[in-house]
Amino acid sequence: MAKGYWVSVYRQINDPDKLASYAKVAGPAVTKHGGRPLARGGRVTGYEDGSDNRVVVIEFDSYEQALAAHESDDYKAALEVLRGGVVRDFRVVEGVD
Repeated sequence: MAKGYWVSVYRQINDPDKLASYAKVAGPAVTKHGGRPLARGGRVTGYEDGSDNRVVVIEFDSYEQALAAHESDDYKAALEVLRGGVVRDFRVVEGVD
């Protein structure tokens, strides 16, 4: 079964305090639903049309698990904390089986 991934690129951070508060709520929610951080705010080099903004990649055992984690009440609470704090491109992606 193919794994699932959350891929998030932060285009703009409007409120670093909201982002920090979000991380405190989102981290446990992600872990509770089986997510494992693979990349979280480390060095980035953008090529072609890419940017060097903050990138986060979270791995789940399946695409369905990644979707369910995003739709969970735990994670929805984290999104409320983050509201207006960032502009980001967030995707759930199915891996290669």
